[in-house]
Amino acid sequence: MNIVQSIAIVVPWLLWLAYWIATSHSVKTTARKEARSARTWQSLPLIVGGALVILPDPAFNALVPDLARLGAMQLAGLAIMIAGLLFSVWARVHLGTNWSVSVTLKEGHELIRSGPYALVRHPIYTGCLIALVGCAFVGGTWRGALGVVLIFASLAFKVRVEESWLTGHFGDAYARYRREVAALIPGIY
Repeated sequence: MNIVQSIAIVVPWLLWLAYWIATSHSVKTTARKEARSARTWQSLPLIVGGALVILPDPAFNALVPDLARLGAMQLAGLAIMIAGLLFSVWARVHLGTNWSVSVTLKEGHELIRSGPYALVRHPIYTGCLIALVGCAFVGGTWRGALGVVLIFASLAFKVRVEESWLTGHFGDAYARYRREVAALIPGIY
């Protein structure tokens, strides 16, 4: 993977991150939060997976910009990545003040089932996974695919923790939601 491909991946993610940071303060007060150690262990595959997806090849020629490395597959991957990021932003907007970066329950936490939450129970994660698949196409390496698998595993674990908390908090309403709507991938998971 060439530095041009890495930059094509990083720039949209930085814009996404800037939005995430800018809106992170307008949320409800946290009533319950996962332990820092649990979050750290869940973050390790995210970091390793992200590095596999983003970093250029460890060779000097990979650091020399080569625009020819942005072909049809990379441009399609860029479109997929941007679509995934926009889907996650839509979900973030729709979730509103119930959002948090870690597994939490907010004071007055609401069960959102409309908008992207009518399609999947965790649309922010789904959008990020779609974006990461796009990144793997942009990079065009086996490392990118391995990175996506690691990140999927990390998010699937996080989903299990969230599902447990939300089922405990919302009871039958969340159990019904789980039966009716897929967690991350409609018809699959």
